Amino acid sequence: MKVFPKVKEKDELIVVFDIGSSSVGGALFRVEESGTPKIIITVREPIALGKSFDVDRFLSLTIKSLEVVAEKIYKAGLGAPSRIFCVLSSPWHVSQTRIIRLEKNVPFIFSSKLADDLIKKEITLFEEEYLAKYPNTESKVRSIEFKNIKIMLNGYETRSPLDQKAKELEMTIFISISPEQVLSKIEETIREHFQFKDIKFSSFAMSSFMVVRDMYINQGDFLLAEIGGEVTDISMIKKNALHGSISFPLGRNFIIRRVASTLHSSLDEAKSFISLFEDRHAEESVAKKLGSVIDKLKVEWLQKFQESLANLSNDISIPSTIYMIVDKDLADFFCTIIKNEQFNQYTFTESKFKVIFLGAEVFHGMALFDENTIRDPGLIIDSVFINRFLVKT
Repeated sequence: MKVFPKVKEKDELIVVFDIGSSSVGGALFRVEESGTPKIIITVREPIALGKSFDVDRFLSLTIKSLEVVAEKIYKAGLGAPSRIFCVLSSPWHVSQTRIIRLEKNVPFIFSSKLADDLIKKEITLFEEEYLAKYPNTESKVRSIEFKNIKIMLNGYETRSPLDQKAKELEMTIFISISPEQVLSKIEETIREHFQFKDIKFSSFAMSSFMVVRDMYINQGDFLLAEIGGEVTDISMIKKNALHGSISFPLGRNFIIRRVASTLHSSLDEAKSFISLFEDRHAEESVAKKLGSVIDKLKVEWLQKFQESLANLSNDISIPSTIYMIVDKDLADFFCTIIKNEQFNQYTFTESKFKVIFLGAEVFHGMALFDENTIRDPGLIIDSVFINRFLVKT
């Protein structure tokens, strides 16, 4: 049950689409056996912001941005890809770390078939739970990835469990599923430009975890926070393993909408006001009114962040290092919120939070680029993840 198949050709060209809640990105890159992909072109198209959030309209706007990105990469004429990958952020997928337990009175042998059967059953249960939680969904769901995180036999972790005997088995796995309606629309849009029957999907939660973990292998424990347009995703990593992930529906767009509503301005004007406020260039009257609004929004976002960490931690200590993925223009804004001293009084953090913004400069040397190619952090992460996973399997 591998997420991606093995590379069979050297110098293979890959197209990856990065589909988030504020923009859609795309890259064409060349697979390198060294694990350092050669990125030939990157494209990113914002998703139009509406005054309110409507799921159907949001999906339609996202697909329009995907159309633009796919067309630009196709028309660039820089080479024919042999594979297509899509990396999804929330709300386009739901991911969960799940624990499978099996206990018998007599010893049994751990085999690939046993593992596959247990995993398939767990994926089915996850899908059923999702459909029960969202009974009004118009389509089925599809499993897009799974990752074996840890296997324990008789209470001891083992990295070579095959053909071993045990009475107790515990498997920790990471599963991602997505609505069939969403995946089908994405596939149809890509196939208008690239004739591929098999398009592989994965989650940004998994790709960012694996890339950041390898970058900071000695870190051990840390948090990953991806702040998108509509959703904030948080992943907790313990002992270099993905402990769990959680999301809440407040991203950068709720700030823009609230400012626009309060100041009776357009969404574009609200973006400008926020930018001027952050740069301390806003007029005094606007800055005064905007300051009180933004202070309330910071408290609201922080409260949801706190609640999410509490639900994610299950009474275990929360890592103090946070790697943040967010549009550069609001990086300082969200870093300041998290570093707020009051935050640490209500959480089980190991020490005061250290927030590291994952901008393009952090990934220096992890990918090679053609001349004039834009360094896009999300697409660098996706390309490195796919390249390394493909080459290693």
